[in-house]
Amino acid sequence: MLTNMRMEVKSMATNTTTPDITRLGQIQIRTHDVERAADFYEKTLGLKLLFKAPPGLAFFDCNGVRLMLDRPEKPEFDHASSILYFAVPDIQAAYGNLKGKGALRRRTALAGSHARS
Repeated sequence: MLTNMRMEVKSMATNTTTPDITRLGQIQIRTHDVERAADFYEKTLGLKLLFKAPPGLAFFDCNGVRLMLDRPEKPEFDHASSILYFAVPDIQAAYGNLKGKGALRRRTALAGSHARS
């Protein structure tokens, strides 16, 4: 998933052949018990809890990379996996570039702006 984290992305030269991924911005981990998992990441691993949001979301800071815990929304998403969110300076250009290369064959989530305040 691409996410436009304008406040977090350093200025860089425009490259029309790549999506200009600047860093890993967020990792999503699914869990059936968000509260229990959040307790583990905060109290056992010592990650800083950024905030919790309904229904069943928890966000942590892991040295500048956000960790998101959530529940599977549908049965087809109920399996072990993670989603990586790459930061790009221009999300529309990156999307168009990847689409033009045939990299977006499946349903694609375009996250929009998720800049930290």
